[in-house]
Amino acid sequence: MAGRGTPATALLTRQKVSHTLHSYEHDPRHDSYGLEAAEALGVPPERVFKTLLAEVDGALVVAIVPVVAQLDLKALAAAVGGKRARMAGVADAERATGYVAGGISPLGQRRRLRTVLDASATTFETMFCSAGRRGLEVELAPADLARLLDATVAPIAVS
Repeated sequence: MAGRGTPATALLTRQKVSHTLHSYEHDPRHDSYGLEAAEALGVPPERVFKTLLAEVDGALVVAIVPVVAQLDLKALAAAVGGKRARMAGVADAERATGYVAGGISPLGQRRRLRTVLDASATTFETMFCSAGRRGLEVELAPADLARLLDATVAPIAVS
């Protein structure tokens, strides 16, 4: 595994959190990073979560939602006690997290941002999210992810 670590995997190792890494060959022609991960790993897409960044009242917030769902911006704003939310630009998201789009992990980001995990994650024993690189997913318990990120758990996804 030498040379394949990311800030996300380093954090998980440092915190001694039980997790499993899953890698797959990323196809740049695929139109959805998350659905590609679910297909490549053979897991239901409801268990694969994407990391999105939004601005709530001018502050960046991380939202973690299933790849088969959309982020409900009003619900996100409410979850963090804000009034107005809008999606952050790709450049802002990459600059704040230190990751490239399609490989943004909620873990090991450059800046610690307020984070909200969609409540649907808690229905699974384990969930998948980016490990910080396209083609690399981490499987871990939702409770461990929420604890590491000091995340709020709230219903922020809509189908």
